Amino acid sequence: MTDLGLYLAKKSINKAEVARRTGISKSRISQLSSNPTTKLRAEELYLISLAIDVDPCEVMKELYGDVKLPN
Repeated sequence: MTDLGLYLAKKSINKAEVARRTGISKSRISQLSSNPTTKLRAEELYLISLAIDVDPCEVMKELYGDVKLPN
């Protein structure tokens, strides 16, 4: 499961409802939730955030908060 998949599960978000509200296909939502090699696009992150009524910055921090600048 991906960080997005874990986030949606933790928040008890219905992925089919997210797909319906965002226009992102169910299969794409499933890929984003389960396949770690699938890249989440900024537009998708923004649409998902709007659909679940969460600030996009909160979602981004949750998903990418461990990313650091190289020394």
